[in-house]
Amino acid sequence: MDRDRIERYLADTLGGNLTCREFVELVTDYLDEALTFGRWVQFQLHLGVCPGCRRYLNQMKVTVRRLGDLRPGPPPEPVRRELRQRFQAWAATRSGEPAR
Repeated sequence: MDRDRIERYLADTLGGNLTCREFVELVTDYLDEALTFGRWVQFQLHLGVCPGCRRYLNQMKVTVRRLGDLRPGPPPEPVRRELRQRFQAWAATRSGEPAR
C-alpha cells in the first residue's frame, strides 16, 4: 500500500467514520462551534488521522483571520478595475471568447 492509501484507510477506519468530504462540509460549523458533541468527536478523530484535512482546516482558519482584517466598504477603484479585468480574462478562457 502506498502512503496515500494508508492515510485514507486510517482516516476511514479510525477517523470516526467521517470521510474527508464530510469533514470539509463540517468545517464551518466547527469554526462556529455549532457541532453536536457526537459530530465534534468524529471531527476530532478524523482530524487526528488525516493530514490533508488538518491542512485544510488550518487554511480555513488563516482565511477567516485574514478576512477579518479587511476594512469595511468597497475596494479602491484601481483594485476593482484589476479584479474586473482578471475576472473577464478568466471568464474568456472558460467561454472561448477573447478578453475585453
